[in-house]
Amino acid sequence: MILMGIILAEAIGIYDGKFVAQTQSYGPEARGGSSKSEVIVSDKEIDYPKAMKLDLLLAMNQRSCDDFFADLKPEGLLIVDSTFVTQVPIPKAFQIPFTRIAREKLKREVVANIVALGALSQLTPIVTAKAIESAVLARVPKGTEKLNRDALRAGIQVARRAKKEWIKTESSPEIPKEDLLANRYDRFRKIGKFEEPK
Repeated sequence: MILMGIILAEAIGIYDGKFVAQTQSYGPEARGGSSKSEVIVSDKEIDYPKAMKLDLLLAMNQRSCDDFFADLKPEGLLIVDSTFVTQVPIPKAFQIPFTRIAREKLKREVVANIVALGALSQLTPIVTAKAIESAVLARVPKGTEKLNRDALRAGIQVARRAKKEWIKTESSPEIPKEDLLANRYDRFRKIGKFEEPK
């Protein structure tokens, strides 16, 4: 999760040219505790590097979802890895099995966070897919570029399908569809679980 936050911050700051601050913290436990990475994004200079209330929470496991959900704004967006998060605290959440996709489609569970980054570039307006790809490829070990690019693309594809399903089932005639997912979190309602087809 920490590396994921670093890559996201680099994508936003270096490649998309926005102001960004990234911090990380760990639980007090020696092993098995929660860790989190916070990424603050702004069009202006950032005067405080910690997130007070979250517009977006990406939880890769149940413990993280349970520990950090209280920090999410009421209108905030929740994205969870449904491989491990089985008890989602609100109905308005994208539930995508990032780890299962990494394990079954890419045969490497370790790239689940890269799958999630690809999805993030489609589900929120905070970062572009091009910036995420550039940041990932600049960070990953030499020789793993293809694997990581494939992981990003898998995340992008699954998120696009999930977003289309949401727009199809949740949009109302008075809300232009192009406005539903751009720079506004107050439009998110129940999305339901999205399972990658076999």
